[in-house]
Amino acid sequence: MMKELLEKDNSLKPPKIGEIVEGTIVERGRAAIFLDLGKWGTGIIYGKELQEAKEVLKDLDIGDKVFAKIIDLDNEEGYIELSAKDAREELIWQELKEKKEKKEKITVKILGANKGGLLTKVSGILAFLPVSQLAPENYPKVEGGDPAKILKELQKFVGKEMAVLIFDLDPSTKKLILSEKALKSKEIQEHLKKYKEGEVVEGEITALTSFGAFLRFGKEKIEGLIPLSEI
Repeated sequence: MMKELLEKDNSLKPPKIGEIVEGTIVERGRAAIFLDLGKWGTGIIYGKELQEAKEVLKDLDIGDKVFAKIIDLDNEEGYIELSAKDAREELIWQELKEKKEKKEKITVKILGANKGGLLTKVSGILAFLPVSQLAPENYPKVEGGDPAKILKELQKFVGKEMAVLIFDLDPSTKKLILSEKALKSKEIQEHLKKYKEGEVVEGEITALTSFGAFLRFGKEKIEGLIPLSEI
């Protein structure tokens, strides 16, 4: 996918600062890694950029290809100066944007929780799953909305996996918001086609709150809300 993104650009145009390029490692040492950039010459990753990209580059060797972002066209030694970390992050954000547009399901492992929701990572990018975007069956049904009790309920998900959609993202602020509810909503809409408005169903009360009761019904275990006004 990353290669496809690069191939969209015109290969004949001259390199520019901020552009992502693909190069082949021709030499690597403790202080620098040199890349063959074809007709553009030789690129170098060194100093702070090398330290920040340790995880990206640690398993690569001479002959391997790597994506990097141009940060200087002609440094003091005459090389094109590159950043592997910036390139990796930019390409990941582009991939995440495509996943959002395609409404592609992704699976994440919950790493932490706070009173506002759940914390995780997608392709190494920190992400947040707000309480409001949890599926009905996972929503913390806490009487009175006590923050301490909500947090206790959310902590039960730490270490577990969840299927979600990307709800919102902004690379400039590194904001990545996920939604379990949006994914479940797609599935529920399919299940609800089997039912008709006005049809009587029998279900199990799963929780009582100050604003109504939650009811789970059908073999699909659809969960809905009976508002206080309808009780």
